[in-house]
Amino acid sequence: MNDRELKKGSAPLLILSLLEEKPCHGYSIAKLIEERSGGKLRFHVASLYPALYGLEKQGMIRGVWEQGPNRRRKCYKITAAGRKVLQEQKQTWAVFCSSVERVTGVRYA
Repeated sequence: MNDRELKKGSAPLLILSLLEEKPCHGYSIAKLIEERSGGKLRFHVASLYPALYGLEKQGMIRGVWEQGPNRRRKCYKITAAGRKVLQEQKQTWAVFCSSVERVTGVRYA
């Protein structure tokens, strides 16, 4: 599995986690992911927006158009269904990481 596949698979978890804290627009989500990962995870518009549209279509987030300083932008908010899925994904991710640690011997901080 390459970095691209890992990012694609983890995008919903990352996006929902950030939106659980506060509503954001796409650019802010991308910047927060990059900042919090110490620059290790970067989502370009070409990969982030399809993930946002997919989550919106599945009812996990809701987007509302807002007028920004220069143009309109869509602000995304997590839904109740999204919160439920996020909790499930966090649990699944924790089990996965723990299992990888046991197999590889690599400990994560």
